[in-house]
Amino acid sequence: MLRDLIVENDSKIIFLVLDGVGGIRAPGFPQTALEAARTPNLDRMASESACGRSVPVSAGVTPGSGPAHFALFGYDPLDPANDAGRGVVEVTGAGFDLLDDDVAIRGNFATMSKEGILTDRRAGRIPHEEGVRICRKLSEAIREIDGVQVIIMPVREYRFGIVLRGEGLSPEIDETDPQLTGMKPLFPAARVKAAERTSRIIAKLVKMIDETLSGEEKANTALMRGISRKPSIEPFFDRYRLRGAAVAAYPLYRGVARLCGMDLFDTGFSPAEEFETVRSIYGGDRHFFFIHIKKTDSYGEDGNIEGKIKVIEEVDARIPALLDLEPDVLVVTGDHSTPCAMKSHSWHPVPFMIRSRNCGRDASARFCESECDRGSHGIFPAKSIMEMVLANSGRLKKFGA
Repeated sequence: MLRDLIVENDSKIIFLVLDGVGGIRAPGFPQTALEAARTPNLDRMASESACGRSVPVSAGVTPGSGPAHFALFGYDPLDPANDAGRGVVEVTGAGFDLLDDDVAIRGNFATMSKEGILTDRRAGRIPHEEGVRICRKLSEAIREIDGVQVIIMPVREYRFGIVLRGEGLSPEIDETDPQLTGMKPLFPAARVKAAERTSRIIAKLVKMIDETLSGEEKANTALMRGISRKPSIEPFFDRYRLRGAAVAAYPLYRGVARLCGMDLFDTGFSPAEEFETVRSIYGGDRHFFFIHIKKTDSYGEDGNIEGKIKVIEEVDARIPALLDLEPDVLVVTGDHSTPCAMKSHSWHPVPFMIRSRNCGRDASARFCESECDRGSHGIFPAKSIMEMVLANSGRLKKFGA
């Protein structure tokens, strides 16, 4: 239906995603980061916008960053056709071209005690330069296992990518990350019989990584996550007749955008650098500009509400740079909530606002959870956001007579 309603025009859309921006009030956290932050520009926008809160996947379901972003772009995360595992997204975002039969893995460097117990699942968030050095060390030591080529690449900080290339491989393998410290890494168990050989290869890979990294102070082991194979995803332009541009520094989000067919642009890590990148590419035939802000999520996972507040305020101070571009539609939202009180992603609905000439104005006076609860959009599925974007940009004609 949507494809039949779409019309093309010259409208410009800015889609600003503050990763993990949502929060909750809880003991020790009387306000969310959005409520505590000083955000005069976002609040002024909220008073001129239509607001609400989105549910990334389904009620009570905590999303990963990949499915949450696919939902933002209008791809149903529960549709198997859109099932891009974390490994695929990470290595694609790092610029690697996967073959159809490759198996991709997202690795976490981690810290393990002499007894084999995990003490830090992120190896103290080692600097990116350390991750690059350690990946080089692993690449020199591990090139092949049982006739399968092993390709290791840095992603960002403690994150790295692995590609297994060979015949008879399967992605149907359980992750080794127990998601908790104080436990041993899990065995990469095969979920189906056809994956048993791949399970043995990954088990050998983990052992070889542990042996190679035994002398490292922090990154002395690795957790295997997001074991997956490249999906076939409908291109963003075919779906919406929009040429998309992605301004994101971290590979995972670049990977999602690349899998959707958006053009990628190199940028810095600060909001100022990302907004300047958007300004520099704003002309021309691109009409959809996705901007990703990462640190709101990182500080949420660390329980650092002061850090999360600081990033939100930094974004707010730079909002005029986006408004000066006079986009026809400006969306501000998150992919999921990462409450500081939980130090993790959560299922809680995500603040959302959309500003356009025809969006209407509602009772929301600030951009925060409690005020977005007063918004005219209520609580709705995130996969509907792109329909709102198209409507507000004049890109949907009337349905029916």
